[in-house]
Amino acid sequence: MKNIRIGTRDSQLAMWQAEWVKHQLELLYPHLSFELVPMKTKGDKILDVPLAKIGDKGLFTKELEHGLLSNQLDMAIHSLKDLPTILPQGLDICAFCEREEPRDVFLSKSGTLLEELPEGALVGTSSLRRKSQLKHYRPDLRFTDLRGNLQTRWRKLQESEMDGIVLAAAGVKRLGWEERITQILAEDIMLSAVGQGSIAVEIAEDRNDIRDLLAHLNHPETEKAVCAERALMRRLEGGCQVPIGALGQNKSGEIHLKAMVASLDGNRLLKAQGKGTDPEKVGVEVAGQLLSLGAAEILAEIR
Repeated sequence: MKNIRIGTRDSQLAMWQAEWVKHQLELLYPHLSFELVPMKTKGDKILDVPLAKIGDKGLFTKELEHGLLSNQLDMAIHSLKDLPTILPQGLDICAFCEREEPRDVFLSKSGTLLEELPEGALVGTSSLRRKSQLKHYRPDLRFTDLRGNLQTRWRKLQESEMDGIVLAAAGVKRLGWEERITQILAEDIMLSAVGQGSIAVEIAEDRNDIRDLLAHLNHPETEKAVCAERALMRRLEGGCQVPIGALGQNKSGEIHLKAMVASLDGNRLLKAQGKGTDPEKVGVEVAGQLLSLGAAEILAEIR
């Protein structure tokens, strides 16, 4: 097999994730040669517009997927939470890597906990999911949009009026920034994005040679948990930029799934949960509970 080309976004975190996959493959197959191919995606280029306004179908993935379909890449590495639940025809996720901490974290400028911030404190995040849950928890908070890679967001926190920012724990930990975390946000305050914390490897469906190479990187427990979350998202017809949160966990051979849908103002926050052995079934069932509570109306208003 010739040189194997691994596509990735060119941000520091994306490069870390791709390097990690490359290193695992080099350990498994020392006789093969692997090369990283960094690319900029639409989401990386448009930084002055909130994500929700750009439209989210493949915002951070389309260029990489084009590389797979045109045979310029042999595999593409993604944060699973960036991958739409319906992939372009001819593509497949063939490895769900073991999940890092799936929750969100609060990084406070002064070390103050979220619940102890002064009234009207300013929090940086572009995520509708995070904003709506925080508004529900603390209606007095104010928000400012925050885009860019993690370094840019950290710098903006230091240089601005913001009291704190919310980020995915996985990215913060992967960059070795644990000491910057003020608190990990509890699930009853903030449910994470679908797939958050897992690295996904996407390939062209017909590349069985690459599929075989990646079999060892797939983590079955992670796959079951995130597939339940993705089934829920698919049933709700949600994308990255809707206030849907979900967390699947493996407990004694069953998938336990918690999920929420919230209105943008945080006034309405619907929660549901379920469990079972079939991830797809559990996801669809919990989505059904949310729809029966009125999730469709909330999501229609947002769209």
